[in-house]
Amino acid sequence: MNLRNIAIIAHVDHGKTTLVDRLLQQSGTYRENQRVTERAMDSNDIERERGITILAKATSIVWNDTRINIVDTPGHADFGGEVERILNMVDGALVLVDAAEGPLPQTKFVVSKALRMGLRPIVVINKVDRADARANEVLNEVFDLFAALDATDEQLDFPILYGSAKQGWMSTSLEGDMDAKLEQGMTPLFDLVLKHVPQAKVEDGPFRMLGTIMEANPYLGRLITGRITSGTVKPNQAAKVLDRDGKLIETGRITKVLAFRGLERQPVEEAEAGDIVALAGLPEASVAHTICAPEVTEAIPAQPIDPPTLAMTFRVNDSPLAGTEGDKVTSRMIRDRLLREAEANVALRVTESADKDSMEVAGRGELQLAILIENMRREGYELSVSRPKVLLREEDGQTLEPIEEVVIDLDEEHSGVVVQKMSERKADLMEMKPSGGNRQRLVFHAPTRGLIGYQGELLTDTRGTAIMNRLFHAYAPYKGQIQGRRNGVLISNEAGEAVAYALWNLEDRGPMMIEPGWKVYNGMIVGEHTRDNDLIVNVLKGKKLTNIRTTSKDEAVRLTPPIRMSLEKALAYIQDDELVEVTPKSIRLRKKLLDENERKRDERAREAADA
Repeated sequence: MNLRNIAIIAHVDHGKTTLVDRLLQQSGTYRENQRVTERAMDSNDIERERGITILAKATSIVWNDTRINIVDTPGHADFGGEVERILNMVDGALVLVDAAEGPLPQTKFVVSKALRMGLRPIVVINKVDRADARANEVLNEVFDLFAALDATDEQLDFPILYGSAKQGWMSTSLEGDMDAKLEQGMTPLFDLVLKHVPQAKVEDGPFRMLGTIMEANPYLGRLITGRITSGTVKPNQAAKVLDRDGKLIETGRITKVLAFRGLERQPVEEAEAGDIVALAGLPEASVAHTICAPEVTEAIPAQPIDPPTLAMTFRVNDSPLAGTEGDKVTSRMIRDRLLREAEANVALRVTESADKDSMEVAGRGELQLAILIENMRREGYELSVSRPKVLLREEDGQTLEPIEEVVIDLDEEHSGVVVQKMSERKADLMEMKPSGGNRQRLVFHAPTRGLIGYQGELLTDTRGTAIMNRLFHAYAPYKGQIQGRRNGVLISNEAGEAVAYALWNLEDRGPMMIEPGWKVYNGMIVGEHTRDNDLIVNVLKGKKLTNIRTTSKDEAVRLTPPIRMSLEKALAYIQDDELVEVTPKSIRLRKKLLDENERKRDERAREAADA
């Protein structure tokens, strides 16, 4: 059977997973009466809740006696490591671009990787049914982007499709009868893939495969997915695993060969070169390892991955409430879990600190690390996490820091305040242009340090209308001190349960982050102070009652709703001397040093060191 391997790449929210849904439906993968979920590829809970793709996944369809393996990829820059890895499994790429938004930073990132690997792209301008669609302008922008990324003449001669994945149609032109377009559905896209994407690349020689996706299966053990470069593979076949340098990791037997058939993975008796399969039976094999026949000695070269830019310290939860909500609380458990994650996720780097109680985890961005923490708390882990810090570099005696390209789309009237806020965070305005419908597009080069925690502030400043997209740009000389959080915090002075009366009396001190009845302890952050210093408060103080009643009714306690701290918000909010305590049920903010006297001593020591 003929084989084609394609990846669907695009910026976040441009319709990749919806397009895969439509392709599966039209290719006859589903029975007529089968119940089908929307965004079928987003299989885990967090993906469904947030409406984003986090992990790259493969599926396959059959069209005109040709098997097309499709890899759905995430659109967020934080999960760019997933995209970089899977591009060596495919021979072509569908570049999806929103007909209104046009190419955005992540489009630029994935396209540059695809072009560098010599893939021939097909450009699909999606969502042309939007009221603010500007398909022809977007096409010119895409062409300019390809030219700027040094595409070859062959790559610049890309075929174009227009359509709407949601409505389920694609066409080679914008004009034409809508009913006819709906009737033919996705057929133009299938035909173009068969015509434009080359047959799956195959090399001569015995069985070899590069591992690109790893997952743990409770029944089959470790599953490694990749594309077979040469030879064939059968169950019970002897195999060995080589690392990047060609060093032997293990030898063993392949117990199962699973091929993608629609959304299901089915065991097959034999898989041939060019096909994308999952192999079970090799417990030591990992991502970027070569799985091959015993006679092979050379490893397949793996694509280098961009380095991480942000790091956080994960440590044991040592608060007074530790161990009351989660069941995985020891440093050994946390360490094993993080090392397991680093194996499967090549964009993460986990290093053990000197005190053995904490681990430093470096990744691409706040979202990637927040998703890891969220997964851990759902599995029953308790841990405390420090503020994200940027990874600096030393080159030729100069300190360098990561700079990001930031694209902000917003209503015209808010542009002044955003430019001012960004310049305070040491960002340089590179470009300012209208993007249609009284909206503007601002492009900045900003240090990653300055962007930590800016998302929430941006939405407040622009009344929720701005869209921010970020992408790592380069390392540049250190830009100096950036002003952090201006307000101090309210700190509890005792352990117990918060009382409504006490919270009501403290309202003029600043907004609260807790509700009556919540458990608090000495050193826990309960609210934000209106001034710039920290204040210790008592949230346990109840009203003293007597048996004397007056005719005037007691004042009813009416509390202002507290600030809701989500995980991302909490990570962005804390300062260097604070931690986020994460448990399966709660997210609490606390000071690193719970005792007030210790905090004062530490502050004096720091001041003496700075002087």
